Amino acid sequence: QLKEQFVPNDVSMGAKNDRLLIITGPNMAGKSTYIRQVALLTLLAQTGSFIPAESATIGLADRIFTRVGAADELTRGLSTFMLEMVETANILNNATPRSLVILDEIGRGTSTFDGLSLAWSIVEYLHNQAGAKTLFATHYHELTELAGRLERLKNFNVAVREWNDQIIFLRKIIEGGTDKSYGIHVARLAGVPAEVLERAKVILGNLEESELTPEGSVRQPSRHRAERDKLKEIAPSPQLDLFG
Repeated sequence: QLKEQFVPNDVSMGAKNDRLLIITGPNMAGKSTYIRQVALLTLLAQTGSFIPAESATIGLADRIFTRVGAADELTRGLSTFMLEMVETANILNNATPRSLVILDEIGRGTSTFDGLSLAWSIVEYLHNQAGAKTLFATHYHELTELAGRLERLKNFNVAVREWNDQIIFLRKIIEGGTDKSYGIHVARLAGVPAEVLERAKVILGNLEESELTPEGSVRQPSRHRAERDKLKEIAPSPQLDLFG
């Protein structure tokens, strides 16, 4: 028996505009479900099948590329992150303006700055060179800054409401970005001990305001906001825009 009713959501990706959608929002809110749903509906439409939608206009797609989930192939010498990069490389080398690309949490298998840098560059390449219709689900909220410099990129997020130190998932995709992931809330749902959660809240508060020593005390003023401002100052990709 389902605990929640299905919540329908629209998807609009134009031939020239809104070709790359950055989807942010909390863990467990429905980002992955939303982007997988788009891929499945597109695949069904290509076969001439009925699709569960009130109405739909879906163009021809030469390929559907997906990079979703975390896996490894250790017998082939491929770690989780290496496999993620191998699959991403295949997408970047073969996607065309007729392709649909579904990416979920690219860059999470390495350090934060490495992962964010790769994700940022991958988004620019998909927008400027590949030109593929792309849905990119991420917790790298810094990527929402790209909407101000890439004309065919648009931000969306999964709506939630906060109430009595809890969050309520609304399962609705709305326009705009978000800067919260609510990971501690998800840890609570998973049964992580309360003592760990309370300590995590203290550390999170310090990380948002200051850098910490390994013991959790304040070392120096935070560089977080300054680093976010630096991202805004990064020069646009020097590569030619496919649609320019």
